[in-house]
Order: sequence, then C-alpha cells, then structure tokens
Amino acid sequence: MEAILANADWGVIVILLPLTGGIVCFLWPAVSKTAGLITVAAVVLAVAGLGRQIMEHGAYRHTVGGWGAPLGIDLFADGLSLFMLIMTALVGLGISCYAKSYFNPRDAVWFWPVWLFLLAALNALFLAADIFNLYVTLELTGLAAVTLTALTGRIDALSSAMRYLLAMLAGSLAYLLGVALLYHDSGSVDIATLAQRIEPNATVWAALGLMSAGLALKTALFPLSFWLPPAHASAPAPVSALLSALVVKASFYILLRLWLELFADFAEGVSTLLGLLGAAAILWGSLQALRQTRIKLLVAYSTVAQIGYLFLVYPLASASSGLAAGIAAYLAFSHALAKSAMFLAAGNLMRFGGHDRIADLDRAVQRLPLTVSAFALAGVSIMGLPPSGGFTGKWLLLDAAMSQGRWDLAAVMIIGGLLAAGYIFKVLGYAFMQAKEPHDARAVPAGMEWAALLLAVGSILLGLMASEIFALIHPDLVANAGGAVERVWTA
Repeated sequence: MEAILANADWGVIVILLPLTGGIVCFLWPAVSKTAGLITVAAVVLAVAGLGRQIMEHGAYRHTVGGWGAPLGIDLFADGLSLFMLIMTALVGLGISCYAKSYFNPRDAVWFWPVWLFLLAALNALFLAADIFNLYVTLELTGLAAVTLTALTGRIDALSSAMRYLLAMLAGSLAYLLGVALLYHDSGSVDIATLAQRIEPNATVWAALGLMSAGLALKTALFPLSFWLPPAHASAPAPVSALLSALVVKASFYILLRLWLELFADFAEGVSTLLGLLGAAAILWGSLQALRQTRIKLLVAYSTVAQIGYLFLVYPLASASSGLAAGIAAYLAFSHALAKSAMFLAAGNLMRFGGHDRIADLDRAVQRLPLTVSAFALAGVSIMGLPPSGGFTGKWLLLDAAMSQGRWDLAAVMIIGGLLAAGYIFKVLGYAFMQAKEPHDARAVPAGMEWAALLLAVGSILLGLMASEIFALIHPDLVANAGGAVERVWTA
C-alpha cells in the first residue's frame, strides 16, 4: 500500500477527482452536498500526496497518454505549482464547508457540479506545462466562474455575469493571439522549449503585450478591473469568495510563470509598467472601498487594491526571481485566506440582517461574535499587521522596495495599509452600534460562522509559517528563466 501511494500519479488524480465528483453531483443531485464535500476533502489528500512526491523526488512531470512535448501534453508541477494547488485545496475546502449550509436545495443542485468543474480546471491550470493548455484551462476556469456568478438568476447577477463573460473572452482572445505569435516565432508551445528558443524581436514583443494585457484583464488589474466589483458583489457569498480567492489568482499565476521563465530578462520596461499599475490599483481600490456603503462592494474593491500588491513584485524581481516568486505566491495565499473569510463573513451578516448595509449592522458583534471576529482577523491580514501572513508578505515586499531604492513603491504600500485600516474599522465600528431602525434577525448556521472564522485564523497562522512556505517554493523546485529544472521526477 505504501508503494502504491508513493508511486501514484497524483497530478492526474487531482484533476480527475473533482471532474468525477462534478459528474456524480450532476447525475445524482440528491447527494450533491455530501459527494461534493467528500470530493473536495479527497482533493486535499491527493494534493498532499503530490506534495510528498515533489519533496522527495523533485519536480513532477507526467506525459499524458505517453505522448509528451512537443507533440503531446505534459503535466508539470514544481514548488510554485504545488503551492498554488495547496492554496486552492485548503481554501476550497473551507468554502465548501460553508456552502453546505448556505445554499437552498434549488441552488445547491447547480453550485456543486459547477464548483467541482471549476476546481478541476484550476488544478489542471496549475499543472499545465505549455502555454496553449494554460489557455484551455484558463478558458474553462472563466466559463465555470461566469456560470457561478449568474447562479441566483437575479437581473443584477445576470448583468454582472454577462459583463464578466465579455471581459473574460476579451482577455482570452488577447492571450490566445500571443500564444499564436510565440508558436509562429519559436515553433513550440512548451514553456521549457520556448525558454531556450525565445529571443527578443518584434513578434515576441507583440506576444508579450497581448498576453500581459489579456491576463491583466482577467486578474482585474487597474484600470481593467471594471468587471470585478459588480460580479463579486452580486454573486452568492461562497461564489464571491471563490472568485476573489482563487479565480483571479489563476491568471496571475500564468503571468508570473511566463514572466519568470520567458520574459524577465528583456522586458524591464513592461515590469515597470505593471508595477505602476499595481500601485495605482492599491490607491484607487482602497479609496473606492472607503466610499462604499455596502459590505460586499467594500470587500470587492478591497480585492482590486490587494491585487495591486501582487503586481509590485514585477519591478522588484530583478534582484532575485526566486525570491520574487516566493513573495508573490505567499501574498496570494494570504490574500486568498483573508478575502475568502471576509466574503463569507459578509454572507453571514447578510443572512443575519437580510441586507449588507454597513450603517445598519445593528450590534452584530453581540449577535454574531464569531462572524465579526472572522472579519476582524481577516482585516488584520489585509491591513498588514503582525503576526498575520499579510504582514509577512508585505514586509518582505517593503524590504525589497527599500533595498532597491524604490521609495515610491514603499510609500504606496504604507498608504495602502492605512487606507485598508480605514475601511476595515469602518465596518467594525458600525458592528458595535445599534441601527436607527432595528430589524428582525435570521439565525446563521454555526457551520457558516466557523468556516469563515477558521479561514481567517488561517490567514493569521500563515504569518507564523513563512520559513516552511519559502522552503517549499525553493529555487531547486522552481523552473528557472532558462526553463531547466534541477531535479525532475517523471511519473
């Protein structure tokens, strides 16, 4: 049994498990909640199995059907891929526990199969080894996310989902055109092969611009973030958490991966532009969050701001691409835990009061102490206060900025933290106050409160595990800019 577990193709299993679970949930909707939870828990175990293989044998590679690159499809996982899979599995498990009590039977019938399909697409994306399969899995991820956004069938949800769909298609088209140009220039879509053949020329520059613009649109980088706040605000709370915590990270991961392996050596000007847009996103998103009167819109604009921190990595990556990848992945995980907790807490407050008006929270801290605690703990990470994961990640980013003399970026990070404190304490302040017009409250299931709280606690505990996480994203387990991997294990 030990030998079977050690030699299993866990990379294939983490894709097939949620795909199979989604089919089961679709064919037998009566058992969708139970089957969905069991499937997500099994994915966590499968990711753990893959992690064990990678730590023992090095980066994982599997040739699908026995036909590898350049003709076939390879699955590939290094430390960075594994980290994203861990983030997706753990955050997805927390959201799934919450969703079990959140959805009514009618909506649950559609949520579970689409969510598991989304999980399969995300896992396949993080394991893709060529730029075309990254496109395919990114498109599948976007289609599933749009479907979940429109789940309630309300007019505002359908309108937001349509806007989301058009933005996703535009981003995918731009990315696909870039893929075509790189294939025309280098004769391959395999990332490792491209890293050896790519040379800066007009075709490569055009591909870089198209792919970066398309992925920035999908990641909702300012000023291409117009679709995100309405989509996140109108979706059900578990869907908003999935969109903010996981879906936008998929396109960011692709951009980070391509940057580390293909474009970093000759695109310094583009990295500067991405950093400036990230800085603008921090300021603009934070100011918009401060202006909101509804919790979900506030948290949605906070997502726009926090995404900006991820893009500050690019202009600071010149000193060490490995360290930059670690900081970006660490910040992404911290944001995923904190923002999912905030959206789930917002869903609890909406269930409790029947609305999400900040000014009418009506002493929520006395009636929903676990929910308000979850929002507050997640806010600690968003503000970047110790000992949270947000503090550790942003401190590393701030230290890199100051060591390179980028005082402008350092100032933006500090101002962003102060603005984040403003909108977090705005919600917490009203949670202690009595509303002008008291209203009847609905009970919130304990499972929904605990799911939000545990994710928020995770965002704090992440700050205490920084050394273990950076050991996982070790340079020996991450492909370098030349596409070579120091230790590769082929399944």
